[in-house]
Amino acid sequence: MIPTHQICVNLTDVCNNKSGSRDRQLLLGDGFVTLDIDQGWAFGHATKDGYRGYVRKVDLEPFEPKTHRVRSLGTHAYNGPDIKSSNQIYMPFGSLVSMISDVESFVKTKYGFIPKQHLMPIGSFFPDPVQVALLFLHAPYLWGGNSVTGIDCSGLIQTACLACGKSCPGDSGPQQTAFTNVDGPWNKNQLIFWKGHVALTINDGELIHANARAMAVTIDEIEETITRIAKAGDGPVINRTKL
Repeated sequence: MIPTHQICVNLTDVCNNKSGSRDRQLLLGDGFVTLDIDQGWAFGHATKDGYRGYVRKVDLEPFEPKTHRVRSLGTHAYNGPDIKSSNQIYMPFGSLVSMISDVESFVKTKYGFIPKQHLMPIGSFFPDPVQVALLFLHAPYLWGGNSVTGIDCSGLIQTACLACGKSCPGDSGPQQTAFTNVDGPWNKNQLIFWKGHVALTINDGELIHANARAMAVTIDEIEETITRIAKAGDGPVINRTKL
């Protein structure tokens, strides 16, 4: 479905009800299909994954086609094509913008001038989900978070997948059925699922995940993590898939 609106702030919460708790976050430029507006809240769903919920109406603006995506962990839009000029807005990894013109080493947008090094054209992707996930190493844990300022387990997986051109739901439950099941030896780019948690393997012995134990994105040993989670009473691995 064609989006009616887009996010006009660097991050906004998708809530389960008006003024409710955060379930997910959307980034600057993310498309949103608005189905209803009431008391300053818009109900609808994100175009990138169909995630449904309420966002603040003030965080929406009419949709416009995008030309570039932020490829760095974050960037700034400057008042002019000069890194010493004032910065207008911070944009997290994955934010979407529309180019007005090409100005030396900057891309001019309605938000300001963004360094070219921090952008990639729409339709270009990272080659490897692990490469993307590792960018977020040590980022703080945040339930429902989707940026380096705070991210959770399923947000990390979705961010890594979307950056590589792979469709991916926003929550770990639906993520289990979005990819092909696998067993046998551990290999790179496999997803390991527990009840309410997901991690990504980075090689045959290690994984990366956003976790509440460390309150951060960490690299841990696969077998040690499986044993620790089971001993903590959070159950066994319930599924494995490959990206």
